[in-house]
Amino acid sequence: MTDKARLHLYDTTLRDGAQTSGIDFSVEEKIVVAGLIEELGFSYIEGGYPGANPTDDAFFAEKRTTKARFAAFGMTKRPGVSLSNDPGVAALLAAPVDAVTFVAKTWDYHVDVALKTTLEDNLDCIRQSVEAAVKAGREAIVDCEHFFDGYKANPAYALACARTAYEAGARWVVLCDTNGGSMPHDVAATVAAVAEVVPGDRLGIHAHDDTGQAVANSLAAVRAGVRQIQGTLNGIGERCGNANLTTILPTLVLKDEFASRFDTGVTPERLKTLTQVSRAFDEIINRAPNRHAPYVGLSAFATKAGIHASAILKDPRTYEHVSPDSVGNRRRLLVSDQAGRSNLFAELDRAGIVYSRDDRRLTGLLAELKEREARGYSYEAADASFELLALRHLGGVPHFYDVISYRTMVESRINAIGERVVVTEAVVKVKVDDEILMSVAEGNGPVNALDQALRKDIGKYQDEIAALELVDYKVRILNGGTGAVTRVLIESLDRATGRRWSTVGVSANIVEASFEALDDSITYKLLKNGHAGA
Repeated sequence: MTDKARLHLYDTTLRDGAQTSGIDFSVEEKIVVAGLIEELGFSYIEGGYPGANPTDDAFFAEKRTTKARFAAFGMTKRPGVSLSNDPGVAALLAAPVDAVTFVAKTWDYHVDVALKTTLEDNLDCIRQSVEAAVKAGREAIVDCEHFFDGYKANPAYALACARTAYEAGARWVVLCDTNGGSMPHDVAATVAAVAEVVPGDRLGIHAHDDTGQAVANSLAAVRAGVRQIQGTLNGIGERCGNANLTTILPTLVLKDEFASRFDTGVTPERLKTLTQVSRAFDEIINRAPNRHAPYVGLSAFATKAGIHASAILKDPRTYEHVSPDSVGNRRRLLVSDQAGRSNLFAELDRAGIVYSRDDRRLTGLLAELKEREARGYSYEAADASFELLALRHLGGVPHFYDVISYRTMVESRINAIGERVVVTEAVVKVKVDDEILMSVAEGNGPVNALDQALRKDIGKYQDEIAALELVDYKVRILNGGTGAVTRVLIESLDRATGRRWSTVGVSANIVEASFEALDDSITYKLLKNGHAGA
């Protein structure tokens, strides 16, 4: 039996995915997303453009991966500028990365219109850029922009670009369907032609989804010989999006056509976190998950009552192409949810909570989880709140303090120099043992003021939360109107340990939802400091 060929997944969520309308990653969000991707087991994580903006400058201040290869993206050397005087190339080579990905023009029309240079000069820019990266000790990757359109227009020149990159020392020559208009059979034929010039184990595919075929085109390219696939989490990206790695990954791992031939480096255990990662990512970008998404959607394994549901109860394989457990999803029979307890067990296992399956307290926990989810709670991206809820039922959370009351005040007034200013103040009263403590704080909004006041004085526990910091705050309106139910997601950081966690609150009152998430965050921090429950 021959060894499986290695197939590398290259994630460009933080760069190409950031082209999505309405999505702008902060530095903190980029760090969190990079962590999610790396934990899945992808080979490459592309972080953005060093030197392009303050966010990417801060993100590339240090290496952000420990297992995956960290990549920076930028253009090849500009025509008419020497390599040593090109600031874009200099920023790429100075970044603390494993790989440098150059985007290169490979369509003669673009060389003429966009670059306004000669075809030969463009080849020279590709060659010099790759050689500079290799000399600097970086893995060189060339994204051949508009390759499939360029190949149709002038196959000889497109092939010359790919050959030049390969011969200059590029580890990967990536064929890009930049406009997203190619068909799977065209992709396969073109890849086969390029493989005559560049070996397949040095080729990659980068597909856009403008005809809804980015996943199909990526898989067609694999069949034709490429060994790297570029894409994004949940298929985000410019216009209609990029190839969806959340769909591609389980197809490669679970479908025998690919699983028998290729090793993606993603273990079955890591694949079981895919649904959680997908939904956590949607929370980070403040977008409702696509309930009909393949593999990870809420409806991916949902069946209405009737002959389908009856058959599934006898044997799930009758209407399921893979087991939902394999991707961390669950079966849903819409009249009677048969998978409630098994799903709960999986979540408890994921959180590392010790329990007994015959513990009667789990029935109450499951009932409360269902009731909360019906009210709008979502725990896929609020790991700390889920753990606290479970441990409260299982007697594992000590009683640290009671919140007696809290209030906020927002005042708009004219100051002494005639300017209109807004002042926000919060007052929080807590009880620790037999001591009543009241704190007042100002903030740039009611939630910030409440956060400052709540953490200002909790008695004997105050020193334990000194390193606690709120690093992200997201609000989602769950239904329309000014009286809508609101879900708040808060991400916290322990500066002393680097540990991050997320908490959730739900209420028709945004301040109440926010305070619930803040309260959970502090309680979780104290719990993780080593205080044992009953």
